Amino acid sequence: MDINRVAGCNFTLGVMSDDFVDVILGALKEVDQTKVWSQTDDVSTVVRGRYSHVFDVVKAIYSHAAHTGKHVTMSGTFGIGCNKDNDAEPYLNEDDVRLNEARSSEFDIDAGCKFAIYAVGIEKYGEIIASEVKLAEEEVEVTPDHFTTRLDGKVNNIFLAMENAFKRVQEKAPHTKITFTISSNSPSNQSE
Repeated sequence: MDINRVAGCNFTLGVMSDDFVDVILGALKEVDQTKVWSQTDDVSTVVRGRYSHVFDVVKAIYSHAAHTGKHVTMSGTFGIGCNKDNDAEPYLNEDDVRLNEARSSEFDIDAGCKFAIYAVGIEKYGEIIASEVKLAEEEVEVTPDHFTTRLDGKVNNIFLAMENAFKRVQEKAPHTKITFTISSNSPSNQSE
């Protein structure tokens, strides 16, 4: 596959707090998005460009919001191989330097995540997906779940596992998607 394809992520950030607007807008403001095309509306944010920069920006936005200590969730879809993504093509010319990695890697945040990989347009996709789930065990705790796989660990490691899976699958599949929901600081996980 041509690795110089436009990738993207459409996500919704949820903050269970009265000051959710400040947390969301603060996270968006803290993150350098100059190497991606982005658009936010009343439902979600879309980020498009090189997959490495898309993952960098999405992880950074989530990390900044979760770093507040508020219960934060993000649900979204990473994708590559979609038609008509021409207006984001100029962002493919950006260099490899991740503008947010240094800062977001400083955050030490626990999270749980459920994700699913879709390798569209290839045979034996089940074997590829199973292999990627197995490889995720190198970064995080992996638990099979209904229709998804659960990843538990640090936010940085969870996003690394998803990005590594995305990178490897998109090299084989003309159209690759990962759906995910990640949660940090949930009161359900706090001991009484």
